[in-house]
Formats: sequence, C-alpha cells, structure tokens
Amino acid sequence: MVRHFLKLSDLGAEEARAVVERAMALRAKPALNRQQFAGRTLAMIFMKNSTRTRVSFEAGMAKFGGHALFLQPGATQLGRDEPISDTAKVLSRMCDAIMIRNDSQADQAELAVNAQVPVINGLSELHHPCQLLADLQTWFEHRGDPRGKVAAWIGDGNNVCHSWIEAAGMFGFTLRIAAPAGYAPDAALVAAAGRHVEVVADARAAVDGAEVVVTDTWTSMGQEAETQKRLADFAGYEVDRALMAQARADAIFMHCLPAHRGEEVSAEVIDGPQSVVWDEAENRLWAQMALLEHLWQLG
Repeated sequence: MVRHFLKLSDLGAEEARAVVERAMALRAKPALNRQQFAGRTLAMIFMKNSTRTRVSFEAGMAKFGGHALFLQPGATQLGRDEPISDTAKVLSRMCDAIMIRNDSQADQAELAVNAQVPVINGLSELHHPCQLLADLQTWFEHRGDPRGKVAAWIGDGNNVCHSWIEAAGMFGFTLRIAAPAGYAPDAALVAAAGRHVEVVADARAAVDGAEVVVTDTWTSMGQEAETQKRLADFAGYEVDRALMAQARADAIFMHCLPAHRGEEVSAEVIDGPQSVVWDEAENRLWAQMALLEHLWQLG
C-alpha cells in the first residue's frame, strides 16, 4: 500500500518514533557509501522558495545513490494550469516519490489521491511535518525522550505550530502556546490534542519551566504586505535572554529558519549557547532520509 506523509499524524506514534530513531542512527554513523536509493528518483515540486527543504531532500537522495528532480511552475506544465491530478499520474509513472511545497493542503491531498507513489508535504499553509521530524530528532539528541516534558511555542500559531501540536500528542509531551490575539493556532487541532496542548496568556507563562523554547518568523512567505502590522501585533513576543531565563536553566532554543534577529528572536539567543538551530537544520537531512526509507519500506 502506498503511504503518504501530508501531516505528522499520517505516521502512527510508534512509526514516527522509529523514523526519528533511524534518523539519529543515520547521523551517528552516516556510512555514505550506502546505495539504498540507487535507481530511485524523487520529484520535488516547489511552488514556494526554499533553502533547507530543497537542499536536504536533494542531498539526502544523492548520499544514498538516488536522484532528485527540482520542478517549478514556470518550468513545468503546472505553470500552465495542468490539473494537479494529471501531474500526479504522470510523475507516478516516472518517479518513485513526490515532494511538494506549496500553499494548499487541499492540493496536496488531491495530488496524493491521484499518485501511485508516496507524496510528502515539504510545507503547506497548514502543516510542516518534515520540520517536526527534524525538531524531534534534535530534542532527543540534546535532552533525551520528550515524553512527560514541556515545550513552549512563542509567536504565530502557523503551520509549524500545527505540526508541533500533533507531535505533542504523539510523543507525550506538553506544548504551551503563547500567540497574540488573532494569531492562535487552529482550534480543532488544539482540541484534538487534549491535555497535551495549553494555550496561555503570555510568553512568560508559556516558557515557565519549559525544556524547549521554539519560535518562527512573524511574517512568513506570502505575508509580506502584513509586515508592519505583524511587527506591532507581536510586540512582546521576542525570545530574548530575559524570556529564556524563565525556562529551565538547561533549556534549548529551536527555530526552523530563516530567522530575523531583533524580531522573533534576539541575536544573543539564536547565536548563544542554548541555541541548537544548526543541528536542527542539519537534521532535516537525516530525518528525511529516514522518512524516505520508511515510505519505501527500505529500513
């Protein structure tokens, strides 16, 4: 049966844990002469710009002997309004998996319905599950099993936040979310997470005793016209040294990048000793290699 990965919960809790553990093993002993992906091709559809998503998938395929194709609307028939269902059927006959990064979870679902190979969400407006595999790997590597612990999300209740919400229930930790009025995460996702997610009044309450502090840019791609309003609305939500001091003394800081120093995070935090953002970025590579192995049943 073809497995897709459009949101983190498309993997069962034990499957997700196995993928993260495999990613840690790959990083610990890369064995770059392996050829698990030999003869396999990953089609990568990018409707939005990318650094980490593109490089991690492309490099991961190459490290295990496979090949990745970079596809953009302006250079494919998707840019001329070819139905996404037709694209899915064609790519399924030529490639072994499809990764798509776009603004529509609904389009990703349509792609998956019409594809005969795994479809992977490289980012949508609702979820960013590949980022969470890397974030969870980073948490395990630096602080051990998240179960029973506390993470704090500070800022916009966006796609990355939604994937953190799913992760909380699947990995058994508490996620406290502090977002300004009008920027709260999806209420249905919060409700589904039950006791694992708490929406609190302010950033200080969210980070109190937290082991992990996470944030993201206040203005994502496509929201540039809202920049000035968002800067005003998010005043008081910067993760700075004073806010980190409210967390556990050994708390780590995460950010999916790109970061805007002086906005959602201060330079002294993201470039300081509690920051693990560079390990987090690298782990996109190992987590996605482990994910591909799992979807292709190679592990």
